[in-house]
Amino acid sequence: MKAIVVRQFGGPEVLEVEEVAVPKPGPGQVLVRVEAAGVNPVETYVRSGTYAGLPALPYTPGSDAGGVVEVVGEGVKKVKPGDRVYTAGSVSGTYAQKAVCQEDQVFALPAHVSFAQGAAIGIPYATAYRALVQRGQAMPGEVVLIHGASGAVGLAALQMAKALGIEVIGTAGSEEGLKLVREQGASRVLDHNDPEHFSQSLKLTAGRGVDVILEMLANVNLGRDLTVLAPFGRVIVVGSRGNVELTPRELMSRDADVRGIRLTNATAKERLAIHAALVAGLENRSLQPIVAQQLPLSEAPRAHREVIESRAHGKIVLLPG
Repeated sequence: MKAIVVRQFGGPEVLEVEEVAVPKPGPGQVLVRVEAAGVNPVETYVRSGTYAGLPALPYTPGSDAGGVVEVVGEGVKKVKPGDRVYTAGSVSGTYAQKAVCQEDQVFALPAHVSFAQGAAIGIPYATAYRALVQRGQAMPGEVVLIHGASGAVGLAALQMAKALGIEVIGTAGSEEGLKLVREQGASRVLDHNDPEHFSQSLKLTAGRGVDVILEMLANVNLGRDLTVLAPFGRVIVVGSRGNVELTPRELMSRDADVRGIRLTNATAKERLAIHAALVAGLENRSLQPIVAQQLPLSEAPRAHREVIESRAHGKIVLLPG
């Protein structure tokens, strides 16, 4: 079968297609025929060798996919051959025509959801749910500001918030992104390239501020985020690419919180809750993943460049073919 194999850490050019043996599932594992594989920013950090936890070389990247179960290992009861699934984790890597996953890494993919959409669920939607609900504790009737709402995590959070009765102010940095965020149901849309967008968010809440902020680039925005929080507001740091200077009095005056999120810190119980909510949202169509680009497996280097440069409005997926 074809798979991307990384034999040394480095730039996108180290992502090379090779012919490899089909992996075999062990006890408690399943073999999934990958119809589409999701590309996530974290995979670019691992590939470059800059991530905290690195796999042994050589390895095949990827944890998210949409596909069909082909073989189940001993003791597997949750799925059977022929089941449509999305994956949220993989033993062998999903940038491949077939991938081995643990039984608890595969989840039912409703018939109306495409495989490409299935590949867009794992990390983005789980991250969004953990940020918005588990860490942000956002409640119906509150207002959430989503920075970078046109990205994969931002769009997922926007859809969840709307389904939960939470008002959304979404930001984006291009006309295409602003249009997409508006179409997805944000009550207000702001250009985050405009330095006045923070004061605009205050005006939109009649000066009260927002209850929750989902922050994708904390090193740029966190200091200003604190100035537009409502009393008892929460900033959830989803992403950051550097250090930031804060004014603690902005937190003190509001009894506000800054909370970090790392998806891998979720407990087994929290992970079950996340995917139970995601499957329910997919089934009732309140969650509808948006796929920006579908590229052949051989264009994995291009996908890695574009996902880190934030060119996509929605999800980039690879098609193993």
